[in-house]
Amino acid sequence: MGKDYYKILGVTKGASKDEIKKAFRKLAHAYHPDKPNGNEEKFKEVSEAYTVLGDDTKRAEFDAYGRVFNGSQGG
Repeated sequence: MGKDYYKILGVTKGASKDEIKKAFRKLAHAYHPDKPNGNEEKFKEVSEAYTVLGDDTKRAEFDAYGRVFNGSQGG
């Protein structure tokens, strides 16, 4: 099984798009590589999670199969 994008963003599986966006913005701000205490690896992980969960089609695939099949999955 791949990454749990809900856990990465700290939201529940039933979270609304708004909740997902707010969680992403908060974490992206905290981990941004330009910040003194930034973490590029975490920032990329959070961005990847938002790319999937912020898109209805990708989110449905992730919910159904635990991964996304269109090639956007990180390696």
